[in-house]
Amino acid sequence: MVRCVMVEQAGGPEVLTLGERPDLEPGPHQLLVETRATGVNFIEVYQREGVYPVEHPFTPGSEGMGVVRAVGAEVRSFAPGDRVTTSQASRTYADAFLVDDDKALRVPDGVSDEVAAAVPLQGLTAHYLVRSTYPVREGDVAVITAGAGGVGGLAVQLLKSRGATVVALVGSPEKAETARSLGADVALVGYEGFAASVRELTGGRGADVVYDSVGKDTFDESLKALRTRGTLVLFGGSSGQVPPFDLQGLAKHGSLYVTRPTLNDYLLNEEERSRRAGELFDAVLDGSLRIRVAETFPLAEARRAHEVLEARTAQGKLLLVP
Repeated sequence: MVRCVMVEQAGGPEVLTLGERPDLEPGPHQLLVETRATGVNFIEVYQREGVYPVEHPFTPGSEGMGVVRAVGAEVRSFAPGDRVTTSQASRTYADAFLVDDDKALRVPDGVSDEVAAAVPLQGLTAHYLVRSTYPVREGDVAVITAGAGGVGGLAVQLLKSRGATVVALVGSPEKAETARSLGADVALVGYEGFAASVRELTGGRGADVVYDSVGKDTFDESLKALRTRGTLVLFGGSSGQVPPFDLQGLAKHGSLYVTRPTLNDYLLNEEERSRRAGELFDAVLDGSLRIRVAETFPLAEARRAHEVLEARTAQGKLLLVP
């Protein structure tokens, strides 16, 4: 049997309980992975609450890292004993999980289990945002919300590596210090009226791009903070989903662009996954990218992990460690 976290019905963190399910067998193109660490992410909160419908009973988790214990009959690229990580598995809040072989990422020597577990979802998200959704150029002014958080902190570092001027929006003086330590040129505490501050910092021009994971509470300010023909990249909704929007507002604020990307659309094939992961792991190994693990929890304490995540007090990745 496999120990796993179960959700029998939608609700608060209290619905996360420890249970068991039958042993797993890999399909022809699958890996059976013994879990060493599992990422805790807001998508699991939305699924647990019922914002994103799931079929119950439900085991959360798409992100996981571990050691391959068995491979399917058609698998050629991995073998038992390999360390892998992924953001595209399922039911990873468990002692073991299955993942398609083309969605598994090989973990290089020199990268710890915890760091490898923290890279896939947040690292790949930061990478596609900065390199692909709006490919930042040297001299661009980029605003990032939640600039001391998991994705935000990584995006700050990647933006600086591309030569951008980075304005990080954060919720406290402590988080402002963290954002600055990661390379942010300016860290603004609080979100109310931040567009005026951005315009002041840019001599009235506005930012080239705003990467916004907060959503409902920041959407209007994000538009106001942009230069003419600037781009708003809306990649999350931690404050709630943005309500229906009149597209004429984009003309009003200066012929703006708005996009709502998702990670899976930037991991379309094995080559793209490997390229993005390879660049991230290379940066980790050469010391130019700092991966922060804020706290680890035993599998049985998934409820507590969700409580900490929703409190938004952690600065870095939260992991479950079986």
